[in-house]
Amino acid sequence: MIHIILYHPEIPQNTGNILRTAMATNSMVHIIGPIPFDLSDKSLKRAGMDYIKEAKYEIYDSYEDFAKKFKDKKIYYVTKYGTSVYSEVDFSDTTEDVYVMFGRESTGIDKAILSEHKDFTLRIPMLSTARSLNLSNSVAIVVYDILRQQKFPSLASFDMIHKYRI
Repeated sequence: MIHIILYHPEIPQNTGNILRTAMATNSMVHIIGPIPFDLSDKSLKRAGMDYIKEAKYEIYDSYEDFAKKFKDKKIYYVTKYGTSVYSEVDFSDTTEDVYVMFGRESTGIDKAILSEHKDFTLRIPMLSTARSLNLSNSVAIVVYDILRQQKFPSLASFDMIHKYRI
């Protein structure tokens, strides 16, 4: 399973989109607070549509609470300061859960956390003049590459709802 970790997300629409992606990919979302919006926020629900009810997520009051629970897990940290490109990491082993943290929209992941875990920092390539990518897009890029490497375990490769194939 992929564990998507959101460090202090700020924009409800992004969090809603990420919860929708998580539901569609059978991923778990860990939301590290504090967050400046309520999870019942209308814009979050609109972005996540009715998928939010089915999404698996857990909320932590602080990074310390999260870190205490997952202190023995290998966590990757996606940041523009990353030392490796995300696609260079071998995520093909489906017997191990994958933990990937993404930072807040305005400032990313705290620099002290990144410094402490420098060897596990990843970046998404982009022009050097680009400040960042949208958070929900970044999550989708990395999650789907992990799933691609794992050959999309238990995900449908055609429309299962309407049973339509071209």
